[in-house]
Amino acid sequence: MPARMCHPRAIAVVLGCASLALTVSAPAQAGPAPHGDRHGKGIERSVLPAKDGWAAAEGTTTGGARATPDHVYTVRDRAELIAAFEDAGDAPKIIRIAGTVHGNSDADGAPIDCEAYETDGYTLEKYLAAYDPAVWGRDEVPSGPLEDARAASAKLQKAAVNVEVPSHTTLIGVGANPTVIGASLQVKGVSDVIVRNLTFEDTYDCFPQWDPTDGDEGAWNSEYDNLVVHGSSHVWVDHNTFSDGDRHDADQPHYFGQVYQQHDGLFDIVRGADLVTVSWNVLRDHDKTMLIGNSDSASADDRGKLRVTLHHNLFQDVKERAPRVRFGKVDSYNNHFVATEGSPYGYTYGIGAESQLVAEHNAFTVAGGIDKATILKKWSESSLTAGDNYVNGRKTDLIAVHNAGVPAEQLTEGAGWTPRLRTRIDHPRTVPALVDRGAGAGRATGH
Repeated sequence: MPARMCHPRAIAVVLGCASLALTVSAPAQAGPAPHGDRHGKGIERSVLPAKDGWAAAEGTTTGGARATPDHVYTVRDRAELIAAFEDAGDAPKIIRIAGTVHGNSDADGAPIDCEAYETDGYTLEKYLAAYDPAVWGRDEVPSGPLEDARAASAKLQKAAVNVEVPSHTTLIGVGANPTVIGASLQVKGVSDVIVRNLTFEDTYDCFPQWDPTDGDEGAWNSEYDNLVVHGSSHVWVDHNTFSDGDRHDADQPHYFGQVYQQHDGLFDIVRGADLVTVSWNVLRDHDKTMLIGNSDSASADDRGKLRVTLHHNLFQDVKERAPRVRFGKVDSYNNHFVATEGSPYGYTYGIGAESQLVAEHNAFTVAGGIDKATILKKWSESSLTAGDNYVNGRKTDLIAVHNAGVPAEQLTEGAGWTPRLRTRIDHPRTVPALVDRGAGAGRATGH
């Protein structure tokens, strides 16, 4: 990814420039219809179709469909994006992203690198020297001046990377290849949000923390997902593409014997989020892909919520968490899961605390060396429904295959509920062609 050196003071400029950019982004600006609208009508005012997953329950999801002309914005950088959110407030709004928006950027929207955030004497070289296990040991989490400097530097980056999305918003890509790089969109404590037709890439942490007590060998822990739905309801995420871009985990260096992990998840749904539909997206080339519920101890927030529908999504060469589920009634159908030869693979569905997962009518295309028993992974004592799934073109009882192959972690059948909110069910044999052709950014159409 291109980068430009910048003094830390430039960060203060970009963080404080939203009101300055308002005069640029507030007026509605004409632009081309979103790429991929085969009907030529534009998709900015599309709403979630009736019965299209959990986001269609208890009301519906319309985002900014009712926006007045003065609350339609075209933005081309991070400052303009934030200014548009602030200008419209909770009024219905349509935010059209044109071109590439960089989360890590200076006041002019140009990308900057990690050194721009370094403060209080932090450098990676100094951090590695201070907390090398040969010096620091393996019994305590790092503390002291270099850890404080790392935390202060990370705080500067967090203020730039996290972008909060308000209620009653349609956020949509327009023109050729609309992309968000290095920003974490936070749909937090709001309702009625639509995110469509965007490519999200490489939301990376410049300052992972070393924890020698994490597991047997220690680990580097990072922040940030491309998209987070946190404590929000009625959210529709449709026809987007999520990946690590050009910064693949496999290409990162190893320090203290562990990969220098700069990515967390691609897209998480957590902390009491509810009534979410995730449709026709591509999620690819990533490790920890999607959490639905992020903690076994979050029962007060999550029990009775985390109702999520996943349909017609392509999960391409993701290692795990596609998704990992806790608590929620999750309906996952007509998705295509692909694991090619040589790609890292751990599992697809993680069965977590009090989860009620229904995984039906899905297609799996997996390399010959992958054990089909590992498609499901039991994390906690929970039941699931998993019928009419096809692996490499053959109908496969995922629960029976898992229980035969992993006898120490038996799964029980029966999620205890039956999904009703589905607009159509495609035969699993047709799913690979349908999803591979129709999912991802640039392929959305109007409703």
